[in-house]
Amino acid sequence: MKNISVAVVIAGLMASSAAVAATPGGQNWPAYNNKLDGQRYSPLKQITPENVAQLGEVCRVQIDGPTANESGLIVIDGVIYTTTGFTTVALDATNCAVKWINNWQLEETRGSPLTRGLAVDNGRVFRGTPDGRLIALDAKTGELLWKTVIAATRLNEGTAAAPLAWGGMVYMGISGSESGVRGRVMAYDQATGKELWRFNTIPMGDEKGAETWEIPKSAKTGGGGVWGAMTLDVTTGELFVPVGNPWPDISKADRPGDNLFTNSIVVLDARTGALKWWHQSVPADWQDFDIAAPPVLYRDNSQVRDLMVFGGKDGFVTAVDRDTNQRIFRTPVTTVEQAPLNPSTEGIRVCPGYAGGVEWNGPALDLLNNTLVTGAVDSCFIVTLGKAEYGRGANFGGTVRGDGQGQTGWITSIDAFTGEVRWKYHAEKATVSGITPTAGGVTFAGDFAGNLLIFDSKSGELLRKWQTGGALAGGLVTYEIKDRQYVAFGSGNVARGMGFGSLGMPSVIIMSLDADKPVASTVVSGGGAATDALAHGQEIYIRICTACHGPDGDMIADRRLSTLAARSTQAQTVDYIKKPKDPMPAMYPQLLKDADVADVAEYLHKELQKSGQP
Repeated sequence: MKNISVAVVIAGLMASSAAVAATPGGQNWPAYNNKLDGQRYSPLKQITPENVAQLGEVCRVQIDGPTANESGLIVIDGVIYTTTGFTTVALDATNCAVKWINNWQLEETRGSPLTRGLAVDNGRVFRGTPDGRLIALDAKTGELLWKTVIAATRLNEGTAAAPLAWGGMVYMGISGSESGVRGRVMAYDQATGKELWRFNTIPMGDEKGAETWEIPKSAKTGGGGVWGAMTLDVTTGELFVPVGNPWPDISKADRPGDNLFTNSIVVLDARTGALKWWHQSVPADWQDFDIAAPPVLYRDNSQVRDLMVFGGKDGFVTAVDRDTNQRIFRTPVTTVEQAPLNPSTEGIRVCPGYAGGVEWNGPALDLLNNTLVTGAVDSCFIVTLGKAEYGRGANFGGTVRGDGQGQTGWITSIDAFTGEVRWKYHAEKATVSGITPTAGGVTFAGDFAGNLLIFDSKSGELLRKWQTGGALAGGLVTYEIKDRQYVAFGSGNVARGMGFGSLGMPSVIIMSLDADKPVASTVVSGGGAATDALAHGQEIYIRICTACHGPDGDMIADRRLSTLAARSTQAQTVDYIKKPKDPMPAMYPQLLKDADVADVAEYLHKELQKSGQP
């Protein structure tokens, strides 16, 4: 593990209340959604509709080789912290200079590169690793302080979620709904990594909600993973956890009942992990309508009513009264078509589809205009009921495929108190990046076509569309250093779903007004230390292929890689990777070179079938 260290002073996370009120500051972006309440609003005013044309690139840095890049960005005292599956970096927030880099080396042979972010608190950086660890790094140097195993990769459990740090504790959930995990969220001591409590998102036995799994054994593989970030209200000590879909995804007859706490926002006592209340958006789901994005908390001052608002893959933004658990509004923000109550072996068109709706970045609260701004994916799928298979090759309980119409995106602004649509923008590709409204009257967003999109927050007028060179799938933040406002975001992403768009190498780009000639692009020495062809092929497989095919290669029922050798020679596999058919993206020669393709093909043919054995 190589670390380049430069001293960095780390400030504590800034807490926020549930009330809608402008707050001072803006120098930092200290948590996934800026404040712990999920509002994602910046009080900075320097960039406005009148001067946004002067916004230019300051610098960019490539932080890893081809892999998923869906992480949020944290900015504290002039330092940006972000991560890919294997790499954690600290960058100078004014010029992209590398403060330090930590390259995680796998301790197990299975894993997933998906990560939605990290947390920083009390001089420590917290994140999950591809092989099921939660780790703490020194925020000044990047040195490993502690690690603890929190997920069993042999059961396809993962750590895609972004941790939340508060009050000397760090909160983390496990992912892996599509593989039949039993979801849970845990709290750990920031100083030692000791587990303090855990809550099972799929109840069994005497746990609350267990009766909603009418076949009790089905709960053991019931799904309910945590895929994104969480939200916390410091005034009540409540932790808001978005919970994923049930498993099997499609064949709901295998798990009759409402299947709590899937497709829910679960509200826990942050100190003890005790269940306080919950809201389930879609019971007995078979359309993959889970909740991956953190909710936003605020108060309707006119009625002194505290609201929790969340976006789901069902394509709606839903507001809930926190005192009564009653829905206040439910507004569609993408194409939504009502489907039958049950799946069919004949195939059913589902809108949103399995890669549609609101993904891992949810609504942002525009305090200037009292609106919520949300990105969403417009995508419809054909869903066909099949047989559920747990274990190696765990699948959906059927098959899913796009309807052939492609995938686009929507950015929608709605009234924060009524849900009435104020304006909408139809993007050419999926919109899953963070969305950031500001006191300057502009809102920043991005799409999978690689466009940075800047809107007039009030009218929705597109003020600027700037091609970044890679898909925007993660953090997009703004901060101030020495009276200068900056915008920073992740560009470049190689991961499943959303039509892929422009792909690109994972990078961080920084912009500001009246930027001088951009600093020459740099490349961080990310990645592992594979010493032979098979090890290199395995690393590429985990970094790129796992997201779609799963750790054992059998996630896609009609494209099982564990049987690849029976239907394809190694040379044919090389040819296919170089010239793939939809929906597999073309990555050669821009992202993968000849040696990369040859090594991953060798791994697929010679070693993959062994990796799934218990």
